[in-house]
Amino acid sequence: MTLDAIDTRLLAELQRNAQLTAQELGDALNLSSSQAGRRRQRLEAEGYITNYAARLHPAKLGLNVQAFVQVQMTSHRPDAAKSFAQMVDAQAQIVSVWTLTGEADYLLRVYTPDLAALNVLIHQILLPHPSVARVQSQIVMDQLKADAPLPT
Repeated sequence: MTLDAIDTRLLAELQRNAQLTAQELGDALNLSSSQAGRRRQRLEAEGYITNYAARLHPAKLGLNVQAFVQVQMTSHRPDAAKSFAQMVDAQAQIVSVWTLTGEADYLLRVYTPDLAALNVLIHQILLPHPSVARVQSQIVMDQLKADAPLPT
């Protein structure tokens, strides 16, 4: 299914505010609330909209350190990758994980209360994993652009 201009605008509106009612969406798109609601349901059913979530303020939750951690593996065997994936999935402070090309195999986005907690994560959880060869971390000093909506 291809998206038309109204679908694209609807997705953009929902990325800005996922709590919009069908009436508010209809007003923004010059549609009736029932038309806007049906389009939203169709986009959900077709998998364009995968989830609705609240964005929380890390510092208000006591998460004062954001870091990106690059991990280089000793082994790329399927069982090693599965074990590593299970380990990072079990760590709440690791909020995103990507596989990469280049020197690092994984990039982890991490939020911790302080540097000591980041140190524990790196030295007591990541480095002891049998498939981890090397870890390099970059601590975020400031975020110039917040996680933005996807371009539509």
